Amino acid sequence: MKKLYFFDFDGTLTYKDTMFLYLKFYNSAKFNFQFLKHIPLFILLKLKLASAEKVKKSFISSILKGQSKTKIEEKSQQFFEKYYPEIIRENAIEFIQNIDREHTESYLVTASLDIWVKPFAEKFKMNLLATRAEFKNDIFTGNFVGNNCNGGEKVHRIKEALQGKKFDKTIAFGDTSGDKEMLEWANESHFEFFH
Repeated sequence: MKKLYFFDFDGTLTYKDTMFLYLKFYNSAKFNFQFLKHIPLFILLKLKLASAEKVKKSFISSILKGQSKTKIEEKSQQFFEKYYPEIIRENAIEFIQNIDREHTESYLVTASLDIWVKPFAEKFKMNLLATRAEFKNDIFTGNFVGNNCNGGEKVHRIKEALQGKKFDKTIAFGDTSGDKEMLEWANESHFEFFH
């Protein structure tokens, strides 16, 4: 029986959201300054008066825009080495280690940026579907390639990745409303399974 697993990352496999953690790790002085500057936007977001994608892009861009791909990749590796396995839920690690790789394909499907999630996906031996950072001449533009990988976009990206592949069962794991469409799309879904 051929199975397909889809795991959301932040909150589902981790104890905390990795975006703030990574950006602070990348440059804490800049992070603190930009965080204060972005408070009005965060408030609008909480009141559902601003788009999550726009606020996220603005905040990430304020810290990482203009940085080289090499430096970002180095920092992402250091971030992984510092926080793995500490931020990953223990039972999630155990579950992932026991996946029957011969009859299963696994995907990490996350709204977080590919740049800092990639080392985790590699460690988990999973394919990565994430929000993609845009680089021009190896410099981060502050923009995303395509849409934020959240909500309906998760299903869109999954379908894109699976073109022509057949599986007997699809199983999804999530923990927020951003995973709703993915959980509904899968044959079997688990909400807050590792909590």
